[in-house]
Amino acid sequence: MDYPALLNEITERIRQGQFRATMAVNAELLALYWDVGRIIAERRTAEGWGAKIIQRLARDIRNDLPRIKGFSERNLKRMFAFYNEYRRLQFGPTPLAQIAQGGSSPIGSTALARLPEGKYRMLALVVLLPWAHNAMLLGVKNHNARLWYMERTIEHGWSHDWLAAQIKSDLYARQGKATTNFATHLPAPQSALAQETLKDPYIFDFLTLEEPFRERELETGLVGYIEKFLLELGAGFSFVGRQYHLPVSDKDFYIDLLFYHIKLHCYVVIELKNDDFHPEYTGKVNFYCSVIDDILKTEQDNPTIGLILCKKADKVVAEYALRDVNKPIGISSYEITRTLPEHLKSSLPSVEEIEERLEEKT
Repeated sequence: MDYPALLNEITERIRQGQFRATMAVNAELLALYWDVGRIIAERRTAEGWGAKIIQRLARDIRNDLPRIKGFSERNLKRMFAFYNEYRRLQFGPTPLAQIAQGGSSPIGSTALARLPEGKYRMLALVVLLPWAHNAMLLGVKNHNARLWYMERTIEHGWSHDWLAAQIKSDLYARQGKATTNFATHLPAPQSALAQETLKDPYIFDFLTLEEPFRERELETGLVGYIEKFLLELGAGFSFVGRQYHLPVSDKDFYIDLLFYHIKLHCYVVIELKNDDFHPEYTGKVNFYCSVIDDILKTEQDNPTIGLILCKKADKVVAEYALRDVNKPIGISSYEITRTLPEHLKSSLPSVEEIEERLEEKT
């Protein structure tokens, strides 16, 4: 008797059942909220009700159904906004069946890959996310950005607070924006994946460094907050060492920070600079990557990638500096504190700003 196989089959079936049950409950709740929003919207249009009607509804629902939670004035406004944003979606049994096909878990890249394409995809993304996440995403007006945040939330299992932090830091605009030579130094599709992995700029607002600071202070601060540093680097990075020793001939060299990326299957050399980018930095990182490829890289690993983090990098200068180096290298800037321009800040709302926008719609 192959008991382990039996156990695996049953536990997998239980997971699938739990996932589908949870998704069905979430879909039903979202359908209810969408429908409440629809009723309010249609009645307001037909009968000319003012904004005060939602306040009155919240009070009377609370009096008539005291044990039922979730229908506060704020949440009713969210339902109204939710309907207005997704009025073309169909929260019926057929779309739900399309979404549930083959799903075993609501989180992860596998679940994301199994989502339907076409007209049911947006519905699938909405249904897979809890109400609080959906309410948060209403503040993201750029359709492509919202879709990207939805997909990343499902893929990585982002919490509500983490999603809020990523929206506020404008992760969508920063992802994949580093200046690199990956397209010519890495094979496809690894080059595209590596490009998407790097950001520009990186936000290290968890540090408390004061200008001027030394590179070693930056390095010490990042390692001291390694968990937050890893979160900012993104999924897949595993910390190997700080001031990683490279003995070459009779000389000693030290890499600022060395990581291994699980998805890219390669080592990542990070060189920290407390000034603007200079072309000669690429030669040093190119050297480090060559040594790592010789002493650590195995046949199963992909070529080592270098990442130069500096205060500012002129894109044209960076592109010239990378053109003829032998190793795949990226160049990004970093910010210790971030003050957003007003025009950008308005498109990257905080939780409070999102709430205000939802209230304005009423």
